[in-house]
Amino acid sequence: MAAVLRPYHPSDLAAMYRICLLTGAAGGDATHLYRNPDLLAHLYAGPYPVADPGLTFVVADDEGVLGYVVGTADTPTFDAWLEAHWWPTLRAQHPVGEDPGDGTEDHVLVRRIHEWAGSPDELDDRYPAHLHIDLLPRAQGQGWGRRLIEALADALRARGVTGLHLGVDARNTGAIAFYERVGFRRERTHDWGATLVLDL
Repeated sequence: MAAVLRPYHPSDLAAMYRICLLTGAAGGDATHLYRNPDLLAHLYAGPYPVADPGLTFVVADDEGVLGYVVGTADTPTFDAWLEAHWWPTLRAQHPVGEDPGDGTEDHVLVRRIHEWAGSPDELDDRYPAHLHIDLLPRAQGQGWGRRLIEALADALRARGVTGLHLGVDARNTGAIAFYERVGFRRERTHDWGATLVLDL
């Protein structure tokens, strides 16, 4: 079948975890960076459809899921949900460890899990929603990224949300260009990259 964009179904989650890893190194394959292939998605994909499945959309064809967008309508509320419902089990499963010196970065993500703390940010007043989006290479350049963002933006507008933000790694210049083409603008520049915003 031809690829379609549709709402998330729980059976999509395993594929989303795989895609998060395959696109997790500034858009490239991050498999070599992590001994535990699930850690990256535990932070940047998995909690979103669990917390609010209505704000996750996928692109899929007869070979499976090709990409997804996950989002939350209210970042501070989502951070509180993570602290209450998501991080405790992961913190118990993954104790903080030292850098093994083998080039892997599991210890970096584990430390983020333990130290994750939502903090008040004036950006959340105007742009309370945020997203993460990933597409496999074979789905890129076909308009699916734009359509995924439009689907999420429509769902957020239906809830009365005023704006959306996201962070982008400075190395992922293609992603920054894409977001700017679909209407995002640079709000902040950081040593690691940029925060982009979209008025809804």
